[in-house]
Amino acid sequence: MTGTPSHRSGSVAVIGRPNVGKSTLTNALVGAKISITSNRPQTTRHRLLGIATFPAAKDHPAGQIVLVDTPGLHKQQGKFSASAMSRVMNRAARGALEDVDAALMVIEAGRWDEEDTLAFNVLRDAGIPVVLVVNKIDRLKDKTVLFPFLAEVGKDREFAAVHPVSALKRNGLEALVKDVLALLPEAPPMFGEDEITDRSERFLAGELVREQLMRQLGAELPYATTVEIERFAEEITPKQEELLRIGAVIWVERESQKAIVIGKGGTRLKEIGSKSRVQMEHLFGRKVFLETWVRVREGWSDDETALKAFGYE
Repeated sequence: MTGTPSHRSGSVAVIGRPNVGKSTLTNALVGAKISITSNRPQTTRHRLLGIATFPAAKDHPAGQIVLVDTPGLHKQQGKFSASAMSRVMNRAARGALEDVDAALMVIEAGRWDEEDTLAFNVLRDAGIPVVLVVNKIDRLKDKTVLFPFLAEVGKDREFAAVHPVSALKRNGLEALVKDVLALLPEAPPMFGEDEITDRSERFLAGELVREQLMRQLGAELPYATTVEIERFAEEITPKQEELLRIGAVIWVERESQKAIVIGKGGTRLKEIGSKSRVQMEHLFGRKVFLETWVRVREGWSDDETALKAFGYE
């Protein structure tokens, strides 16, 4: 008996150590930028949903994959890793495994270290199907090393499927989607097909400013910064255009850091604001007027009360 293929829908956690491309993969599957990215580890600090909706195809039914993007699981060592912020991030990553149907374990092609083992052990203990996503295959100069690497990783470890991909170049994603949908229950979609995340535009605006801080500042300073959106107002201009007026406060921990973020003559802060505004206009589809300020709150990243005030759960 044949008929219309059933619809599949479910939640899938995206887990892995820092800087393996979890957010890039989430964005690629969703088809829009909802998670910020940079080449710095621990760019993602919050757990958020990316909603990827797929029409029926020749080899799979219509479906909706609700991706739970998470901070990178990391060992509690070093100055940053010992902070309250680090503990919050690890709790967010582990908490993403509650009530999900499956998980994507993301690793970097050609590399497996003790933090990958940590992530695998957490997933194994959760007792859910795990798809291994071997990301950044485009960076492998010698592709012949891939298969021996996959064989070594798969030794004594059980995965529902293994997929080499390049999330950045969107290679290998169709086969991944097919296998992930097969792991999900037959169910109607949980969100409308035009929804891409559970987070508000206000939240996303703060993340886009923080993305520029991660990308433009030195190796250590971004971890001492966070962003608070003080104003988020929608207006109609005299030309009948929609306008968002956004006020963003960049918080740092010391006065010396404030001077670095502002830059000589305010040049760095201006560049951070300009690039953030362009990203906001692209994501929100409206004109944006963005104002930014830099303020100091000593020790905020190791203060549980401050973290809650800044929206870290």
